[in-house]
Amino acid sequence: MSPLKLLAVILIVLGVLGLAYGGFSYTSDVHDANIGSLRMSFSESEHVNIPIWAGIAFIVVGGLLLTVKKKF
Repeated sequence: MSPLKLLAVILIVLGVLGLAYGGFSYTSDVHDANIGSLRMSFSESEHVNIPIWAGIAFIVVGGLLLTVKKKF
């Protein structure tokens, strides 16, 4: 499989996942406190929304890359 087709398939998969899930979440450590032998850690969960237009654009660009013939 050529690198161009591999990139196209990856873009299409990312676009479909973006439309299906609408975003992703991650956890980041915010504060750590060490008081003697007591250790406290706080973390926050963040959610990142992926716009619908971005998912559609990834699918369209991936589809175009699959259909365009190499003219080099």
